[in-house]
Amino acid sequence: MATDKKFYVTTPIYYVNDKPHLGHVYTTMVADVVSRYHRLLGDQTFFLTGVDEHAAKVSDKAAEHDMTPQQWADQNAAAFKDTFTKLEMTNNDFVRTSSDQHKQKVTEYVTALMKSGDVYEGEYVGWYDAGQEEYVPETKAKEYDYKSPVNGKPLVKKTEKNYFFKLSAYRDELVEFFAHRDGQAKPFVMPQARKNEILNRIKEAQDVPISRTGSNGWGIPVPGDDEQTIYVWIDALFNYLTYMDTDDRREFWQAGPVHFMAKDILWFHAAIWPALLMALAKCDGYDWVFSESVGKNIMVYSHSYWVSATGEKMSKSLGNFLDPAAIDNYVGEFGLDALRYFLATRGPLGTTDSAFSPDLFADVYNSDLANTFGNSASRVTNMINKYFDGICPEAAVKVETTHDYSHAAEEILAKYIKAGNQLDLSATADAALSLVRMVDSYIEETSPFKLAKDEEKLPEVATILYNCIEALRIVSIMLWPFIPDQCEVFWERIGRNEYAQALADGTGQLKAWSQWGQMEHGSEVQKGNPLFPRYQVK
Repeated sequence: MATDKKFYVTTPIYYVNDKPHLGHVYTTMVADVVSRYHRLLGDQTFFLTGVDEHAAKVSDKAAEHDMTPQQWADQNAAAFKDTFTKLEMTNNDFVRTSSDQHKQKVTEYVTALMKSGDVYEGEYVGWYDAGQEEYVPETKAKEYDYKSPVNGKPLVKKTEKNYFFKLSAYRDELVEFFAHRDGQAKPFVMPQARKNEILNRIKEAQDVPISRTGSNGWGIPVPGDDEQTIYVWIDALFNYLTYMDTDDRREFWQAGPVHFMAKDILWFHAAIWPALLMALAKCDGYDWVFSESVGKNIMVYSHSYWVSATGEKMSKSLGNFLDPAAIDNYVGEFGLDALRYFLATRGPLGTTDSAFSPDLFADVYNSDLANTFGNSASRVTNMINKYFDGICPEAAVKVETTHDYSHAAEEILAKYIKAGNQLDLSATADAALSLVRMVDSYIEETSPFKLAKDEEKLPEVATILYNCIEALRIVSIMLWPFIPDQCEVFWERIGRNEYAQALADGTGQLKAWSQWGQMEHGSEVQKGNPLFPRYQVK
């Protein structure tokens, strides 16, 4: 049964100025694996992703294609939805910033901030990064020779009337918030190595513009001033709250959102976003948005980039990214689970970038999936069918061995949960695979295929194969967040379809299901095609 614990995870919302690519898929896949992990634990989980439609670049792209911004946004929002559906993402909702729900709530929040005085009218004079749609302070502009640190294009000097958010008034609160969370088991910014760069910038933070002019009506108007449109980044950040500000979802917000994003947008999420929440919480009726529980649990996880084999960032602007067609080719060649597993375990979740190459993809597929879990599952189910007519044998006699599976499985489960709770996906998957490696070494040590030649040794063979299939049952449960499709195929083969049904209902029971000894003697064990056929380089 599900626990009372709530878990809320988000991705950034993606610009609809073009179709989705590997960067979008990666962040969403990571959030999906994490949300599946929490559903497996039994946590009530809400996973939110979606698209950011009110960017100036969206309006520009629409004009290039002789379309209205809404038509262009509709077209590309559908492309994102279609891609995420094909990749079996389990998001509970899909944000569109052009939705009435979002626009209404953002208007309410900004109205409250204007009333409190934390948003005020002023004039902006400074630098603007058109590609990132980001206002850039003089110190940062000078550091990068007045060019965008992302795409290298010259920054634009701007002077315009704007509404500003009093970020400077929250510098001390933000610094104190960071310091308080440092002493907690769950820090605010992950990986923690990124914290100092944000803190140093916060200490010198000035008020930030939250509106712009010249949007041609595309965006959410500033309350009471139709000539100004709410700046796309403020509009976008509020999505995490607008889609949870309902009677049936606020409990998930109170669990504290876990935000996944790439490192280039860390500043917005680790400085401006918490400051906005602190400010809104001081407005009448909004104290809940930064309650004690939110303050304890909100997390910003800023991953690195995928890079090409030559070390360049993979991006649309550089022309070396993986588009939907290329992603479809990988899925067609290796299967969706292989893509999920590779992205989750070899991706740039840490502070260093990760290389994406066809050779590495094939190597990881063969080493971790085909030669490990896939091969072991085939080997064990085939022996049960050969020696026991496909009926789960009974572990009725003792077999002398160096392996103690019941204790090993318990210890591995503890490592798995510790890594999963720390969002270390590579270590989480490796914990599960370590039990497969134990199965393989156990088979090599006991040689059931040799013992089976002697009929009097069949009770020992039965014990060996029972231990193997029971260990693989537990492995398949732990691997489900990473490779759900093939784990569910394996469950069908060993007669445990109830796991898939329970998880579809959101009621996983990782700890209960992973207790040793639940394969039933006499139940059917089917063999079938390899879960992960070994890939031969063509």
